[in-house]
Amino acid sequence: MKKEKRTFGKVLMTLAIIFFYVPIVYMIVFSFNEGKSLTSFTGFSMRWYQHMLESRDMMEALYTTFSVAVIATLISTVVGTISAIGLSKSKKIIRRIMDQVNDLPMMNPEIVTAIGFMLLFITFRVEKGYITMLLAHIAFCIPYVMLSVMPKIRSLDPNLADAAMDLGATPWQALIKVIVPQITPGIISGALIAFTMSIDDFIISYFVTGRGVKNLSIMVYTMSKRVNPSINAISTLVVVIITILLVIINVIPMVAAKRASQVETSRRRVLIPVAAACVVLGGIFFAMTGGKSSSLPYEGQTLHLYTWGEYTGENVIPRFEELTGAKVIMENFESNEQMYIKVANGESYDILVPSDYMIERLIQEGYLQKLDPDKITCMEDLVEDVKGMPFDPENEYSVPYFWGTAGIVYDTTKVDIEDLEREGYNIFLNPKYKGDIYLYDSERDSFMMALKALGYSMNTSDPEELQKAYDWLVQCVETMEPEIVTDEIIDNMAQGRKALGLIYSGDASYVMSENEDMGYFMPETGTNLWSDAMVIPANAKNPDLAHEFINYVCSYEGAYDNSSYVGYTSANREVLNELSGPGGDYEGINAYIPRTDNDMDEVFVFDEETRKVLSNLWSKVKIAASNAN
Repeated sequence: MKKEKRTFGKVLMTLAIIFFYVPIVYMIVFSFNEGKSLTSFTGFSMRWYQHMLESRDMMEALYTTFSVAVIATLISTVVGTISAIGLSKSKKIIRRIMDQVNDLPMMNPEIVTAIGFMLLFITFRVEKGYITMLLAHIAFCIPYVMLSVMPKIRSLDPNLADAAMDLGATPWQALIKVIVPQITPGIISGALIAFTMSIDDFIISYFVTGRGVKNLSIMVYTMSKRVNPSINAISTLVVVIITILLVIINVIPMVAAKRASQVETSRRRVLIPVAAACVVLGGIFFAMTGGKSSSLPYEGQTLHLYTWGEYTGENVIPRFEELTGAKVIMENFESNEQMYIKVANGESYDILVPSDYMIERLIQEGYLQKLDPDKITCMEDLVEDVKGMPFDPENEYSVPYFWGTAGIVYDTTKVDIEDLEREGYNIFLNPKYKGDIYLYDSERDSFMMALKALGYSMNTSDPEELQKAYDWLVQCVETMEPEIVTDEIIDNMAQGRKALGLIYSGDASYVMSENEDMGYFMPETGTNLWSDAMVIPANAKNPDLAHEFINYVCSYEGAYDNSSYVGYTSANREVLNELSGPGGDYEGINAYIPRTDNDMDEVFVFDEETRKVLSNLWSKVKIAASNAN
């Protein structure tokens, strides 16, 4: 019986190890994938490691992560240890109260702590960035150190320090030479927990950072929004660094124990990993820095850019900095609404890249300044169809960045083109494709599809038409078993996992370039002809530099780098023709060239009341989908 229990225990342990480590092994393997897919291995290559090392953003994120972790660990360990020792000498009632206070941050949901820190910094007008991230990490690490040190202190003889002082030791000597050596295992455990918590943290870091400062968790989150295999490379590098540190912490002291006393060994246990981390940080910092040219027109100035994640070419920022001597701090947002909140709260940026309807809202509410036509030299290079959009007919406030459509990406081996041509968006109600479709998790795009399927304008505010569109979507989720997704549709459709789905044209371009069986279809009933554009906020601190950036992004060099990397349609005429023409990256891919000859295609018009209605109805659609499953 005992043997069977031991065997069962070993099996469970093996399964647990497999469960935890197979995803890590999978990630490491795909970090050497030659292709861009995150699920299909096409050959061995080091290209993503090269891309990682050449990416300043990734190297800065790596440096920020480990520098914050090391500094926060050192400070929180010292503060937490001293606090725990001092608390042990306090009255019982004080100890009980402080124990509860110390436990509260660890028991609190992390999002609550994050918002608390954010509000604190906002209240005291502390500019968010590296320092605020560091302060937040120190604050949330201290309780973990105290939690590790307190049991060791309680196990000590309470008269130990007094005895040492009776024998002639000063209070400082009693602390350093008597108390600390006895509680060293607890200090080390607390330091390791603090280091781990800091390295791992995302939610708190996300809410307390600013000015483009990102740690690895924020960087990986941003990169995961679109297909970027460098996410595997940088994650593998972190695993390697942590593994090396663990080996150093566990192996070196065993060797050193044969040559030194227990006290000296304990010191080395702390100093060696810290020294190793410092070496790593020094190497990263050295790789990040280099000589910069002088006597450039904007030397010493800083441009603050706020744009979508993974929406900028690899070389756009470094090349612009090289040409101008300016530094670019880029922050990313996930939605137009998130960007709007920051702008409305007075945060200062020099360039924003919002979508059409949000630009209209920003103009209406006075958050944008007019462009200086004498400083914008690129308008003649842009495609006529993307200029003079309804939200800014004279391009007084905006210059196009990317543009495109929304449509249906489909597997040509599974979907009959005649079904698409006959049914349009109503194909999402065709029982033939039940359980084999994707819906996009966006109220604007999903209701656009439903309204167009019913023959209505996607900008309607008629309650009856909106109700019918809602009923159409509810019928879809209740009868067709769709999977509601966001950007994961890109890689999933590239792998042919479902028959069809609603997608943006730029993402469809990538899918079609990766899988020749994929097609892109826009129903004749119309679609969303969207555009994202660069604008300058009213409170921008460097409008001249912002105009310069707009001109560079719209130039052939900047536009080509942007469009070839991201996959969305360039507003630059020459780049669009080259990338879609013979030998271009998107030759023969109809998704790359937006449709401009269909009168049923529309641009979203901003209407706050309708937006709220759609948001509420879409929430109900997703509830219906959950109940159906």
